Amino acid sequence: MRVLAGDIGGTKTLLQISEFDRPSVRGHVVYQQEYASRAYTDVAAMLKGFLHEAALSALDAACLAVAGPVSGNAHGQSAQLTNLPWRLETRALADVLHTPRVRLINDFQAAAYGIEALEPDDLVILQRGEPLPDAPRLVAGAGTGFGAALLIGKNTHVQAMATEAGHAAFAPLDELQSELLRWLSGHYGRVSYERILSGAGLVRIYDFLASRSGKAHGADDTGDARAAEITARAARGEEELAREALDMFIRIYGAYAGDLALITLARGGVYIAGGIAPRIVSQLQSGSFMHAFNGKGRMSDIARAMPVRVVLNPRIGLMGAALAAAGL
Repeated sequence: MRVLAGDIGGTKTLLQISEFDRPSVRGHVVYQQEYASRAYTDVAAMLKGFLHEAALSALDAACLAVAGPVSGNAHGQSAQLTNLPWRLETRALADVLHTPRVRLINDFQAAAYGIEALEPDDLVILQRGEPLPDAPRLVAGAGTGFGAALLIGKNTHVQAMATEAGHAAFAPLDELQSELLRWLSGHYGRVSYERILSGAGLVRIYDFLASRSGKAHGADDTGDARAAEITARAARGEEELAREALDMFIRIYGAYAGDLALITLARGGVYIAGGIAPRIVSQLQSGSFMHAFNGKGRMSDIARAMPVRVVLNPRIGLMGAALAAAGL
């Protein structure tokens, strides 16, 4: 069975064609490419170019993972990307891909399916915990935005459930975080976790701390380059403000990941995915992330029983989309 899988994000898009006639949960990758999402006006042009480059025969099915909510009715599915002006519809995509079997899923829903294809080297353990074999597994993470999904079941009987957890309202845990909330509220009104737990969110934390200390900051520039620069300066110990911003980011990250794990009782394991976590693994291992994750008052023992791992493989969503396509 030949399938096309895509992981469409606000920054980059990964496309892959795989064969699933072999007994491998990853399938056999025939052709794959990475594209800058914003270099294209819509996904159709990107897909046409990809298929032309691949020069392969007909597809049996396709699944595209998108960074945004997916809706559906009797006529098919549609999705509006959160951080791109793209709207996807399965009926139109079926014409482009020359197959009627096209599915859209949330990007973290795809990542949840991708858990099944991970190898031990794809993971870094933050907390071993005491896993329960039939319990839900949670995938959550920050990148261009923040996402989360739940995987229920095991082996060939699994179901990934999408969420929009990134758009839940931020709940501060101390006075400094309360100041951050008030500062962000002045800019955005309602403040969701995605305003903080994302590349742009790290920049906002840095600018808040700079404003608080009377230092100049980068105005409205919340691009990926600034986030990477702040992270690099913090890791090298070159700037105290960058270190403070990253530390605050990690504490909020850990606390919210722990909240989501409690809400879902993810005793099967918590997987920290997204584009940011692999870049800050050493900082995540330093202790503040797990301290915030486990700091749940009367529920702290339950939090400490949950296995927590960082996903290093950037293609987890792509692998999950391929598995979903193979199941169509």
